[in-house]
Amino acid sequence: MIILNKTQQRAPGPIMLDVIGTTLSADDIRRIKHPLTCGVILFTRNFQDRAQLTALTTAIRAERPDILIAVDHEGGRVQRFRTDGFTRLPAMRVLGALWDTDVLAATKAATAVGFVLAAELRASGIDLSFTPVLDLDYGGSTVIGDRAFHRDPRVVTLLAKSLSHGLRLAGMANCGKHFPGHGFVEGDSHLSIPLDQRTLQQIMDEDIKPYDWLGMSLSAVMPAHVIYPKVDKHSAGFSKKWLTILRKEIGFNGVIFSDDLSMDAASSAGSVLDGARAALAAGCDVVMICNSPDKADQLLEGLSAAQTPASDASASRRAALMPQGLALDWNALPKNGDYLVARELITSLVTSLVPARTDAFPQ
Repeated sequence: MIILNKTQQRAPGPIMLDVIGTTLSADDIRRIKHPLTCGVILFTRNFQDRAQLTALTTAIRAERPDILIAVDHEGGRVQRFRTDGFTRLPAMRVLGALWDTDVLAATKAATAVGFVLAAELRASGIDLSFTPVLDLDYGGSTVIGDRAFHRDPRVVTLLAKSLSHGLRLAGMANCGKHFPGHGFVEGDSHLSIPLDQRTLQQIMDEDIKPYDWLGMSLSAVMPAHVIYPKVDKHSAGFSKKWLTILRKEIGFNGVIFSDDLSMDAASSAGSVLDGARAALAAGCDVVMICNSPDKADQLLEGLSAAQTPASDASASRRAALMPQGLALDWNALPKNGDYLVARELITSLVTSLVPARTDAFPQ
């Protein structure tokens, strides 16, 4: 865990952005050092090999010791780093299928996945993975699909809890997504604005249950870029109504991330600056902008520190996402008994149960 001295302590935020390539450019450094930047999210394009990745995270940390470095690294289709020693992780549906045949084996495997995922990322200088997916597997979603554990919210809850336990064993927080639920709609919010025509009661009875049951074990939540017109005209990440339900009715006290403001579904709020303002006004602690340096600059310039002060509550919530305890060095992982057992379990599961994937996911 990084301890900041008094000259380094501040309340950054609320913008999480990305970097262009495998090393930091001058523009990357300028954005990272901006007082409104609180985090960096990495993608496959930022990865060449482990040595390069570790050098990149070290360089980011050198510019901002207090910054949160994150990645979408779930397993299955959504695993940003797959080579040079990173363990191939199964899609979450594989764990759900295992649950249907052996509950105890599935919970053990979910814990192993969380532990290996977090241990390998932390050994590479990464603080947080946006996982677990808490969406229900209704069978028709093109973007969620096998990223979901199961159709049954009880199974989703228990497998997510086991995976989160594994994350915690390696010192990493978690982030449940995509609130209140993205699994029912067929559209891909990267490409369109999905509409979920169900009533509030229908959603509360099923999709929201994992958030309610997991309670205080969730460190962060990411809302869906989905509009639920029978509840609110705004998509969940821009909806004060939805985020009030999350805070007040469910009692969630962690960090709320907006999903990527560059996604097509975010256009429902207007410009990227309009979207950021709407997300913050609705109750998000962090707004995310990816794959668009120009839009990142628009946010940094448009959301001045004077207009967007970092609240003490938001700053405290974000600080709680930083890893706990020292990370294992990568070279120490093969000597760690827990890691070896967990990795062997995962490798056996992937070899026996995971079919070859041909579909793609934005990297």
